[in-house]
Amino acid sequence: MFGVACGLRPNQSSRFCAVKILMLKTLWRWLWRSIALVIILVLAYELWIFAHVWWYVDHNPGATAFMERRLVLLQEKMGEDAALKHRWVPYEKISINLKRALIAAEDAKFLAHEGFDIEGIEKALKKNEKKGKVVAGGSTISQQLAKNLFLSGERSYVRKGQEAIITLMLEQMMPKRRILEIYMNVIEWGEGVYGAEAAARHYYRSSAAGLSAYQAARLAAMVPRPRYFEKRPNSPYLARQAATIEARMVQVSVPK
Repeated sequence: MFGVACGLRPNQSSRFCAVKILMLKTLWRWLWRSIALVIILVLAYELWIFAHVWWYVDHNPGATAFMERRLVLLQEKMGEDAALKHRWVPYEKISINLKRALIAAEDAKFLAHEGFDIEGIEKALKKNEKKGKVVAGGSTISQQLAKNLFLSGERSYVRKGQEAIITLMLEQMMPKRRILEIYMNVIEWGEGVYGAEAAARHYYRSSAAGLSAYQAARLAAMVPRPRYFEKRPNSPYLARQAATIEARMVQVSVPK
């Protein structure tokens, strides 16, 4: 009976049946150990992210994951001496015009939501469906910051899920002012150009504090495709977007 239960003929040795059972038990044991290991690694990674977010609450990040990837590509293109243009400036030394412009352009409900603009996401999905391609993302400033700080540029459900987790961490642990401050200091504004201060000096020979409403609107309009618009400063589309953003800025409130 034991041999039959193991899938063996009655005249086969029960010893082989026992070996088969042992192999199955060993396989299951290794399977569960592998699953446990994956869970431990995932939790360790999340803890690593959590620790960094906690640190960034009152410590300025250096190079983000996105900046590090772009630096590698820049050095491959221009040589090992290539470097990023980046200089951190505190929130109070960045023009209120740029704060208003970025919120108007990228996340009108920044002060109201808790990391996700559901209505904005729905509008982006409908717009993409209508155009037949991805033309709008619907990501909030918090989501964009989560991606820039820690994640790769790949498009996958796993990465979007991780982005959502980090976004929740940022929103729960940081005030809106701090989220916007970090965002303005790390986003890309051209080939090797990162942060408000570097962008202001690169395009206008000004400090981030001295940006006018028009200049701020132009910079905000560049955010979705900074390297593209850096090469096309006379783009009619860029001019129209900047004008639209500048008109909206007067209605925007910013974190104090």
